[in-house]
Amino acid sequence: MILRGRFTRRRKALLIIVLVVLGWLGYAWHAGLAITQGLEQRDMDWNGDGIASQREWLQAFHAVSVRESQEGNRHCRSFYWRASGEQIRVDCRTVFKQEETP
Repeated sequence: MILRGRFTRRRKALLIIVLVVLGWLGYAWHAGLAITQGLEQRDMDWNGDGIASQREWLQAFHAVSVRESQEGNRHCRSFYWRASGEQIRVDCRTVFKQEETP
């Protein structure tokens, strides 16, 4: 006798929640939301007061996007408000490539 578990309401609800979260993550990555860019919480200080508050952290989930650019060894990330397109700040770093040894 083979027992089969029913697909209960609880399991259906869990499946729907997981699918919604995965869908949002895909959209967030495609839209370049700040939360998907590997930022640490201390880097989410959008108003420049030196403190990354919980509100600023939550804004990384929906309100702030990141554009990345590269000019030679200079790698930059531009943070901007999604609603207005207004730039918040730009973080740049210089990356040196190691020489290959034969």
